[in-house]
Amino acid sequence: MKEYIKKYSQVTPLKITFFVIILVLALFFFDFPLLRFMELKTLDLRMSSRGALPAGPETIIAVVDEKSLTELGRWPWPRTTIARLMDRLKASGAKAVGFDIVFSEPDENSSLKTIAELSAELKKSGLKNSSIENLLNKKKATADTDAALARSIARSGKVTLGYFFHLSSKEVAHLSEKDISDKADNINNSRYQIINSLEKNPDDYALVKAYAPEANLKSLSAAAANSGYFNMIPDTDGTMRWSPLVIKFANNYYSSLSLSVLHQYLDWPQLSLNLAGYGAESVKIGDITIPTDESGRLLVNYLGPAKTFPHYSITDILQGKIPAEKIRNKIVIVGATAIGIYDLRVTPFGATYPGVEIHATVIDNILHRNFLTHSSFTRFIDLCAIIFFGLLMGMIIPRLKAVTGIFYALLILVIFVAVNMFIFSKYNVWLNLIYPVFTMAFIYLGITVYHYIKEEREKKKIRGAFQYYLTASVINEMLKDPTKLKLGGDKKDLSVLFSDIRGFTTISEKLSPEELVHLLNEYLTAMTDVVFRHNGMLDKYMGDAIMAVFGAPLDQPDHARRSCLTALEMLSELHRLQKKWQAEGKPVLNIGVGVNSGDMVVGNMGSEMRFDYTVMGDMVNLGSRLEGINKEYGSNIIISEFTFNVVKDSMCCRELDWVRVKGKKLPVKIYELLGEKKDESKFRDFIVNFEAGLALYRASRWDEAVAAFQKTLSIRPEDEASILYIERCKNLKENPPPAPWDGVFTMTKK
Repeated sequence: MKEYIKKYSQVTPLKITFFVIILVLALFFFDFPLLRFMELKTLDLRMSSRGALPAGPETIIAVVDEKSLTELGRWPWPRTTIARLMDRLKASGAKAVGFDIVFSEPDENSSLKTIAELSAELKKSGLKNSSIENLLNKKKATADTDAALARSIARSGKVTLGYFFHLSSKEVAHLSEKDISDKADNINNSRYQIINSLEKNPDDYALVKAYAPEANLKSLSAAAANSGYFNMIPDTDGTMRWSPLVIKFANNYYSSLSLSVLHQYLDWPQLSLNLAGYGAESVKIGDITIPTDESGRLLVNYLGPAKTFPHYSITDILQGKIPAEKIRNKIVIVGATAIGIYDLRVTPFGATYPGVEIHATVIDNILHRNFLTHSSFTRFIDLCAIIFFGLLMGMIIPRLKAVTGIFYALLILVIFVAVNMFIFSKYNVWLNLIYPVFTMAFIYLGITVYHYIKEEREKKKIRGAFQYYLTASVINEMLKDPTKLKLGGDKKDLSVLFSDIRGFTTISEKLSPEELVHLLNEYLTAMTDVVFRHNGMLDKYMGDAIMAVFGAPLDQPDHARRSCLTALEMLSELHRLQKKWQAEGKPVLNIGVGVNSGDMVVGNMGSEMRFDYTVMGDMVNLGSRLEGINKEYGSNIIISEFTFNVVKDSMCCRELDWVRVKGKKLPVKIYELLGEKKDESKFRDFIVNFEAGLALYRASRWDEAVAAFQKTLSIRPEDEASILYIERCKNLKENPPPAPWDGVFTMTKK
């Protein structure tokens, strides 16, 4: 059970991938605010980077701009000015006129108040003058600017008045039910007359709810052919991206200004609201089906920056400077763009986009069916994208190295973003960008962190396993690329070094335990430092013996030379210690060193609970035998012919013998390592005479061989190998070997 729990509780790249995908899907379903905000910003970026699109010719805008304010006076203008505008638009042949302005209060510029006060004063004074009363009544008729505007609207027959809803209960707290009812009567012509639903009780909870309208004056509303609200509801970041095509008020559904103007422009086709179990499904005007979200909002497909639609200054229209053909059969939206009046909105194309132009954009989107698609089907595609690209990232990244992984991760991200942008620009489909990118980024980050932690654990494991075997510089080099270390059995060309203290058992009997430990530690420390200086691996201590490996775990092409230099330096360090011990009155130690090179099996050997990184094989055993052979020849360092063949150009050696070690059938040539090639002059005569004697020995010319070895002794009187060969020659002269004789000496001891 514990093994089962341990197995399934371990973190893996696959588990990280599934965890991130599930987490992102949960955030997607709950519409996490931060990611929603980021997605909206990417929508803006896609829309603005797409560039400007051509607007249809049907819609123009009559604007209250700075020029109009300069020439016609401050806003609000007298209603007679608006009436003149209506008459001019009618004369120019405008087909539909919509006002992004509400006339909810009587005209402040009207003289009715003054005339009423004069009539009251005249009546109060008791004076009765029919001429004065007729004059006042005549002036009263001409001074009623609201009536003048109503007559102008009625004459036009093409006007849609704008109004707005109060969407907060606090805004209408001061109004009575009668006030609200009276205002509601003035907007009846903007109600949806047809409500389609397959459900008996459709759910309209998601629709925007209003508490009261701020309608136009009753006289104006009665004269107008149509009306519509111009409420705009920004997203949480203040940007206008949606246009509500339906608002519910007092159990009725009302259409927007854009939709109402278009309804009039299209000659009053059937306008219907389609509801479903989850809210609004769509709005249909004639044969045009307008997609909405459940709240009845249309996603505005902005065509470009401000003035994508033609803007005509109202003062120019009144002065006849705008040709009639630019107005004829057009939809004219009247609204303000002057900064002082403040009808500027934040859109994907900037923070100073005229609100009136948003209405024109919505009309154009509907008229040309230029809708942005963002529906339940695109949400399904978003879900598939999150899962697919998450799994793709989770499958690819774990199989790649760090640099390659970054490249492929960025490549996948770039391809996804490019395809997303292409689909948006080409097909007007809004697919989610942030959630799939978020999924891929966090899977990559999670797997990268996992690999980093795993690598650090491996490094810690490696450092712990090798800190006693290798010098710190080798460990650090190995940690830079742990792949160089292949745990488990691996056949490699290596060099192995064995060293042992001569007569250590006898020496140990003469010392107390404390003295023995101190002497041995001093010796082993010095020898180990030498191994480490040449970046060798300390395989193990075997009592007083040392085993070192060169060429593993890191590759060392010059491992044979390193092992020989290590052996020479160990001998040099021993001579230093011998002088020190002699001065201290301590026993003087001597060592033998054996070096062999060749193919060996290297890796972790042992059980799952405990193992050692070591080398094994016949070539290892030969190295151990060579160390023991030093006793036979009185030498300190013996290397095999396999090592000699590699280092003969850099090391100075003499051939000692051709031997058959215990446990081996095939003989091997052995060499005594004397020094580096640069010091060859010190050994040249000695080597030449010895090897001449060795050749005579193998030719069975015993007396000549003895003479050659004696000459060698004259150069180095303490050379035990020469003495050994003189004794062999004398014995073989008395007891000749059987023919044919190969000159191989068979070792009977390890």
